[in-house]
Amino acid sequence: MKLFASIALAFAVTLGASGTVQANTLVANVDISSQTMTVTHRGKVKYRWKVSTARPGKITPSGTWSAKWLSKNHKSSRYNNAPMPYSIFYSGNYAVHGTNQVNRLGRPASAGCVRLHPDNARVLFELAQREGLKNTRIIVRR
Repeated sequence: MKLFASIALAFAVTLGASGTVQANTLVANVDISSQTMTVTHRGKVKYRWKVSTARPGKITPSGTWSAKWLSKNHKSSRYNNAPMPYSIFYSGNYAVHGTNQVNRLGRPASAGCVRLHPDNARVLFELAQREGLKNTRIIVRR
């Protein structure tokens, strides 16, 4: 059942300008329970990566969003200018971004964002740039 839910979420749909249903071009599906991200591009699973989501006492919100804006060399205004390379912001101050704490990937460690290895964050960032924000979907589930 969990596998079916993952596949269904990976194929999130939107209505196109003509009113027809279209698959999103790029979907980053974050599973908080397994601390992983599955990236689906043009209907095919392309990558599975370890992530870090919120540590105890913090929250990574669950839901589905379109990407809102990109920032290649972002620095946190909330956490002492912490580096957030290849940020894809999707809900307020929440973003998918690279981290220099790669040894913590695979377990909760962030203040709420979804952290990736910087190499993986770059790949996702470049795909989002190429496909466009409206075609990039971020899904976070527990």
